[in-house]
Amino acid sequence: MALMEIRHVTFAYREKPVLKDVSVEIGEGEVVTLLGPNGSGKSTLLKVIIGLIRPGQGTVRLAGRDISSIPQKELARQIAYVPQFHKGTFPYRVSDVILMGRMPHKRFFFRYSREDMDIAQTVMERLSITHLAERPYTEISGGERQLTLIARALAQGANIFVLDEPASGLDYGNQLRLLEHITALSGEGYTFIKSTHSPEHALWIADRAVMIRKGTIIADGRCDDVVNSETLLRLYNTRVNVIRLNGSLRVCVPEMLEDNGAHEGTGYRPMSVEARTLGR
Repeated sequence: MALMEIRHVTFAYREKPVLKDVSVEIGEGEVVTLLGPNGSGKSTLLKVIIGLIRPGQGTVRLAGRDISSIPQKELARQIAYVPQFHKGTFPYRVSDVILMGRMPHKRFFFRYSREDMDIAQTVMERLSITHLAERPYTEISGGERQLTLIARALAQGANIFVLDEPASGLDYGNQLRLLEHITALSGEGYTFIKSTHSPEHALWIADRAVMIRKGTIIADGRCDDVVNSETLLRLYNTRVNVIRLNGSLRVCVPEMLEDNGAHEGTGYRPMSVEARTLGR
């Protein structure tokens, strides 16, 4: 049985359809990437998955249970959500933000225990952010915030992480560091469901890609099978070649780089017909 089952989900905002008969299964320990243009329904699907909004039709089941029947605190001990943008209003210390992940395990009028503090310290060490512990959350960089929110999710004790465009707004180095952490955690059995605008991020670290256009899934499968020139054209209305480098590494190259001569003088070599067809 799949860890999570999304069955025939539909959703509309003010009678405008956003999700149309969406069905997806998520296996334990998988990294599943949602790909699609702005307005395709990716963020809405993630909010349905975490129980933040209820579908108009269809069900979401976690380990066989309808998530609408699972108490909020119990659900929070299993699923952690990392939003697309989170600046924070108050200048809490980074360590305090991470400690907030322990709240699903607490009663009202609680105090953090020594165990809670040890857990927060452990996850900071795990993600190499102990140097941020006393820094105000409002003053750290976007990449540091994302790592802080992932640390909070780890402290939460959840085994499913739902990330809404986690690399958005990060510089290239922080994007790669974030992907590295996701890969390491998935290797320990954590499940990741994340959205992105980068097909390459899916190709590099995801087990599966779910491609959504206008609220409908147009492809769902292993990244090597479904992230290709045809599906990317359908998804983004842009011609892109998916080529293989150094055996297993795959990258996306827009056709315009070949067609308009932009590569001249840069050391870039136009792809052969054989290379073009690798992604098709």
